[in-house]
Amino acid sequence: MARKPSKHSVQDDMRQGDETPTPAVFCWLCGRPIGKTTVWHHPVPKSRGGRDVVPMHPICQQTVIANFTNSELQRHGLDVDGLLANPAVRKFVDWVAKKDPDFTATQSKKQR
Repeated sequence: MARKPSKHSVQDDMRQGDETPTPAVFCWLCGRPIGKTTVWHHPVPKSRGGRDVVPMHPICQQTVIANFTNSELQRHGLDVDGLLANPAVRKFVDWVAKKDPDFTATQSKKQR
């Protein structure tokens, strides 16, 4: 039976010295670098058979959810250009492009 490694084992010390820079992750919708909070969003909703996930800012995900129904998202799939063709989403992306990656704001409710 194998022993559990201690909290501060030699292996951990070796890993700490191996600090390679992590590659930058970019938002699927707006293209800005992701800040401290990453939301893994299903472009095709799970209820519609979606399995793929993409990194997004929380504010970008809220915008997508507020502007599209699940069936519309299913039709667009992984095509971000189809979402950007919506005038409200295009206006949002143009506005948020100048903001800090950790920027957050309240979003309007879903239009029904």
